Parts: sequence; C-alpha cells; structure tokens
Amino acid sequence: MKTIPDLTKKHCTPSEKGERALTVSQQKKYLAEVPDWKLAAGGKRIRRKWVVKDFLSALDFFRRVGRIAQAEDHHPDLHLRGFRNVTIELSTHDLDGLSENDFIVAARIDKLPVELKE
Repeated sequence: MKTIPDLTKKHCTPSEKGERALTVSQQKKYLAEVPDWKLAAGGKRIRRKWVVKDFLSALDFFRRVGRIAQAEDHHPDLHLRGFRNVTIELSTHDLDGLSENDFIVAARIDKLPVELKE
C-alpha cells in the first residue's frame, strides 16, 4: 500500500466544486498515517479520545488545537466531558464526509504535547 507524504508538512486547501469525500480505500490509507484516530458516523468523521490530567490541561489543549484550526481554516468539533475526557472529531462539512484536510489537522493535533491522566 502506497503511503501518504508526511501530513504535518501539508496545509489544508478549500474544497473545490465537484470534489467528493474520500473513498473507503482512501480513508484507510490516511488512517494508517494517524493510527490513534478512528472512523465515526459511518465513515463521515474521524475521532480521537484522550483522558487528560485535569480541567486546565483540557482547556490548554483545546486552545492549542484552536490555533491549528484557525491557521488551517479547518475546524474540528471539540468535546469535554467529566472535566478531563477530551474527544475531537473532524469532518469536511462541505463534502458531508472526509477529506485530506481532516487528516492534515489530525496529524498536526497528534504532534501537540498533552498532559494525560496518570
């Protein structure tokens, strides 16, 4: 299986008219590059969960994720439950599914340090 170039070196691009969401085969290739992320919502989203050290660690993590999202103009859904259970979901709303942009942002998020619960 051909691997995808380092996603952290790529940048998000706007969806083009007529562009389609990634196929199942394409999704599998991209998921291999961000193995901690899982398909969700019938293959229309990717999701990753963390259990962070505490509430402030969660907020700090979200702040840093927000900087990535703004820089790439591709914004994830951020969820915080029980003060330390963090879930992030990515999808490309214009395509009602997944695009390379989702995996680029996921790879960038994966590079962020985060204090986890011991």
